[in-house]
Amino acid sequence: MAPRVLVVDDDATIRDVVRRYLERAGHEVLLAVDGPGALRLAATGRPDLVVLDLMLPGMGGLEVCRRLRATTPVPVVMVTARTDEADRIAGLELGADDYVGKPFSPRELVLRVEAVLRRSGAAVGGGGAMTDGDLVVDLAAHEARRGGRALVLTAREFDLLAFLVRHPRTAYTRQDLLREVWDWSFGDESTVTVHVRRLREKIEDDPSDPRRIVTVWRVGYRFDPQQVREHA
Repeated sequence: MAPRVLVVDDDATIRDVVRRYLERAGHEVLLAVDGPGALRLAATGRPDLVVLDLMLPGMGGLEVCRRLRATTPVPVVMVTARTDEADRIAGLELGADDYVGKPFSPRELVLRVEAVLRRSGAAVGGGGAMTDGDLVVDLAAHEARRGGRALVLTAREFDLLAFLVRHPRTAYTRQDLLREVWDWSFGDESTVTVHVRRLREKIEDDPSDPRRIVTVWRVGYRFDPQQVREHA
């Protein structure tokens, strides 16, 4: 079955161009022109991914992203002006998985969409589970649990957590993580910073004093477990 992508943009030309490129790449496309319409289609159309413009009339893209995140883990790729750093970071804080800056190449957008779909639809690195105390990262189920309760993670948050857990006690720069987790050869390092902060809020006893995902001064981040076990 073809992946279903919901495209949300009030510009008819952009909607049509993005639709044509996605359909040419084999995707089914749903279209929305505003926030309320996007939320209705997200609820009824069950998209596999949402391409969301932040500059929407009425209900803005950030509010749409916030409401989506309250009800579904569907991956979100934001479309934003390159200069809107504050909005981009706010979107990542709300749980967006990726972003594309305007003006953008439709081919680049399709590649970003397919990369996020690929990672959200497949287990990372095999079919086992990794445990660290009360934290379980189940690669086969593409799910993480803490204290027996499932964590609400975006696809990219899960990818980042799974990568760090599989490489304990190894320090990675933000650029390393962009390459390994995002498949980017270059990009905004604040993307990594925001995702690490969101993960800490979900897996640390005290996010302000993290013990699992620690900051390595002048390097980046490292996963410090007390004990990690891998199960077949």
